[in-house]
Order: sequence, then C-alpha cells, then structure tokens
Amino acid sequence: MRCVLKSPDPAAEPPPDAAADLAERTARNLRALAGGPVSRLPELLEAMTAVGTDHDLRRALARIAETAASLTGASHATVGIRSAYGDGAGGLITHGEPPDRAGRPSPATSLEVPITFHGEVFGSLALTGKRGPGAHGAPDGRPFTEEDLHLVRVLATEAGIAMGNARMHAAARQRTRWIDGAASVTTALLAGPETRSTTEDALTVVAEKGRELAEAATGAVLLPHPEGGMEVVAISTELTEAVRAEAYRGRIPPESPVLHQIHAGLAVFADDFATDPRSVSPLSRHYGPTMLLPLRSNGRVLGALALCRMSGGRRFSPSERTLGTQFAAQAALALVLADRHRDRERLAVYEDRDRIARDLHDLVIQRLFATGMLLESARRKAVLPEVRERLGQAVDELDATIQDIRTAIIALQQGPSQVPPGLRTRVLREAGAAAAALGARPAVRFAGPVDARVDDATGRELLSALREALATDRPGRAEVVVDAAATLGGRPAVRLTVSRTDSPDEPFVWERPLDGAP
Repeated sequence: MRCVLKSPDPAAEPPPDAAADLAERTARNLRALAGGPVSRLPELLEAMTAVGTDHDLRRALARIAETAASLTGASHATVGIRSAYGDGAGGLITHGEPPDRAGRPSPATSLEVPITFHGEVFGSLALTGKRGPGAHGAPDGRPFTEEDLHLVRVLATEAGIAMGNARMHAAARQRTRWIDGAASVTTALLAGPETRSTTEDALTVVAEKGRELAEAATGAVLLPHPEGGMEVVAISTELTEAVRAEAYRGRIPPESPVLHQIHAGLAVFADDFATDPRSVSPLSRHYGPTMLLPLRSNGRVLGALALCRMSGGRRFSPSERTLGTQFAAQAALALVLADRHRDRERLAVYEDRDRIARDLHDLVIQRLFATGMLLESARRKAVLPEVRERLGQAVDELDATIQDIRTAIIALQQGPSQVPPGLRTRVLREAGAAAAALGARPAVRFAGPVDARVDDATGRELLSALREALATDRPGRAEVVVDAAATLGGRPAVRLTVSRTDSPDEPFVWERPLDGAP
C-alpha cells in the first residue's frame, strides 16, 4: 500500500504579511521538531545556514535534497523546479536513487511538500523510499513520520527563500541589462558627427541591440511601406544571407491582423509564430517565440521592432515581454531625437553654406573683378606687345576664376550632399579631371540657366561629349563654354564648345535641342 503525506498548499490563501507568515511557519515547524529526537536539529540548522549563505542556487538546492534524505532516512530526494513561465516545465535536482533501482522492488511511501515564497509556488521537495534501521538500511515500505514532515517543511521553506532570492536577483540583472542596452542605443544614435551613422545605420543599431538583449535569432525594424503595410528596412540575424534577402524583399500586407494591433500601439506576442493564425508573413515559417513591438513616440507609431527566436526556442517570459516593450518605446524616442538632432545639424550646415556663398559673392568676386579692371586698364596702356599679351592672359584667368567661384556659389546653394550635383558642378569636375593631361585647368564659362534648362539625359550626353573633347595626349590650354541660351534651327538648345587656345584646329562643337526633339 502506498502512503503519501502532502503539506497543505499555503499559496491557496496568501497571508497579508508574507514575511511574518514565513517566519511563523518556520518557527512552528521547529517547535514541533523540538519535541522529537534532537539529534537531527544540529544538522538541520547547519544546512539552513549553509543554504542561506550560498549564492549558487543549484548547489544550495542540492544541499537541501541531500539534507532532507539524510535526516528522514529517504533513499531518494528530489527538488522539482517549476518553470518561470508557468507552463509546468522546469528542472529536477535529485539525491540518491529511486527505490525501484536502489533495492528490493517493494512499494515505497512518499512525502511531498510545496516550495513557496511570498505565496508563489516555485516547485516541490519530494522524498521516497524510507530506509530501515541502520546506516545502510534498504527501503522497507515504512511511512514517513510527522516529525519528518515538519523537518521537510523547514527545508522547503529554505529552498523557497533561495529560489525567490535567485529569481529576484536574476530579474534585477535582466532589468539592468535591458536598461543599459536602451541607454547604449540612445548614445549611439545621438553620437557626434564623426561617429554617428545614417538613418539606415541607426535602425540597424536598434535591430542589433534588440536581438542581443532578447537573446533572439533575428531582430528587425519594420517601417510603413509606400503602398501600405510594412517592410523590413534593417535586420540583424544569425540566419543565412538568403533569409536576409528574403526579409528585405518581403512585405507584411496592410490586411494583416498583426499590423492592426501594431498600428493601435499594441505589442504582439506569439509562442510559435510559424503556426500563429495572425501571421501572414512568409518569414514566419522560420520562427517560434516572437515579439512584435510598436516603435511608438508621442502617440504616433513609427514602425515595429520584431524579435524572433527559432522554432522550439525558449518562450519569452512575462518580464522579457515587459522589458522588450519598454526598450522599443525608448528606441523610438531615441530615433525621433536623433532625427531632430540631424535636422538641427543640417540647418547649421545650410546656414554656413549660405554665409560662405554670400562672402564669396560680396567680397571675393568683387575684389577679383576690381583687379581684372585694373589689369585691363594696364593692358590698354602697355607699349610692348608681349606685355599686352601677358596682361590679357591674366585678365582671362581672372574671368575664368570668377566664373568658377560663381559656379561654386550655386553648388553651395543646392542643398545637402545627398542631392545629386547640378550640371555646372559636373562640368567643372570633368574639366578638373582633364587638368593633369592638359598641363593646366581648362577655363570654363557658362551662359544661361544651365542647371534649370538642361534635363538629366541631355546633361549626361553633354558630359560624355566634354570628356571626349578634353581627352588628349598633348598638353595645352583649353576653353570650355556651355551655353544653355543657344538656339538650333530656331528652337532652344544647349551648345558645348571646346577650344584649344594653343592649336589652330577648329573648336569642338556639340549641341542638342532642349525640347526633347532629335
């Protein structure tokens, strides 16, 4: 016959003062033991002291199992640990061997006491196979006594304290890690100009740090797609490049139930994303436990952060879900602040460019123009022909320099460096590239609104023609004229003229109509 002693579950009616109740229960069990054999008390107190000072949870629980078996004469002791996720899964710490393997096959009695802390059941301490008399007695089917029950309750209380403290320390470390991670993301996004990344890189920082903190296989940032729904714009994953490429090609359609929740500012959690009916993404087949967290700031949803573990991976605990949601909110705020920070710096750059352009126009060009007037006056008064020629060349160089500065002023006023440069700037670059072969930088002049009137396709043809005209294997001076006010057959046109001032050859002329006609 199998006899089972079980302690009442104190979690059924949690006391108003858990600490006081814990102390009272421990004292009650010790008083009950005081009336029995006192030889077991020193070993019990020694075990309680050792467990209370041991910071290694598994070692402390193993000591409890060993002590429980030793003091009660059980052949087998087990500390069962419930999962932190409430799904019944957990671990076992055992001492000794079960009776069916340790001795004769007679049925064994058992004793089981819940391990609780502050009203929460963390597991149980179970004993089986009480031994007979003697140091090496075998299980003989005797039942455990009331004294055994009181003793095991004391040890279970100590185990609950150890497990509760370990869980609280683990939760505190986990919170600290997530808080530090969020701070590092903010620091990275608001770093100085010499280290700060582009917007795309900033999103990658969020994906990488989120994946690291969540111990996930993939972290991805999703933003709204122009045609509706959301698309992956940054990803950090341990999966193959093929999966990465598939992620960038894929799009979550606007009818997805997941997106309805995200747009409402609600997080989406799934224990198995591959089989979740809310998932319509082709990438979901790769993943199990998943968190889809809204990137929300000031009531506006900017996008979502997806943190995915592989199929069969550990579920995200309640605390991980809370911390992940808080991290996503902090990351969204950091992204908004980083964008505003970059906008302020762009504005400062634009103001500097405007100031430089004004200084070039109001000071440098005026002085160069005045110098050119003086040289022109001196050239007219010069007697020697060679002097007049040299002064004329100096005047031409000043004119070309003034034209270059005006082109630079226009380039400064074009906007940020991400905007493609205008045709003027590209013509000047081609001329500068030819300076090494020619031995001197070609003089470049523009007529008419070149950037405004010449479209991109015609501009590319003009640059190709200019490159061909400036290609040479002999040094010499060259002059380039781009005229956007020319006419061709009575129609508006652009004309490129490249002349070699040191050669009698006819100038190179290229022209195209500006209305798209051949």
